[in-house]
Amino acid sequence: MRDSQDTPGGIHPLLAGRFSPYQFDPSARVDDQALGLLLEAARWAPSAGNSQPWGFFLGRPGEPDHDRLLSHLAPSSARWAADAGLLVVTLTRRHVDATPLLYSEFADYDLGQAVAHLTVQAQALGLATHQFRAFDLEGLTKDLDPNPGWAIVSMVAVGKAVGEPREGRGRRSAAHLRSAPWAPAE
Repeated sequence: MRDSQDTPGGIHPLLAGRFSPYQFDPSARVDDQALGLLLEAARWAPSAGNSQPWGFFLGRPGEPDHDRLLSHLAPSSARWAADAGLLVVTLTRRHVDATPLLYSEFADYDLGQAVAHLTVQAQALGLATHQFRAFDLEGLTKDLDPNPGWAIVSMVAVGKAVGEPREGRGRRSAAHLRSAPWAPAE
């Protein structure tokens, strides 16, 4: 159960109800319609200069790309992510082709915006997301071989959550968010 500090009045229920599950219903699928809405939500995210420097590699259970992604998961994430209805590899375009020239210094930030939009859309569809980095980045990059200038950043498991948020997943206060960059190190 969340404490009152975690769910203040006025915050949208889609945001207040979001959590990163450690268990997904393996029988729940992310169908084509839901997938289309998730990608559409990401497409409408803001980006610097409208550059939209993000891309996704997708795998659903029963599809060859899903098995391809599973082989790169760390044991810690394989325990729960394998049951999700969709695995999403997030990529950002950091450089102009194979040059050291930055495509956008905001590329990672913009990718985060797109994933946040996807996350909220998932909540609206009754799905949950869990973003993670527990996978073999080098192996996955070699396997997927993204175009020059593109980099894999993270993965997102999407599906029907089983259970409730873990106890004790408190959040820092809003006041702390404003003071943390200037406060002495803890």
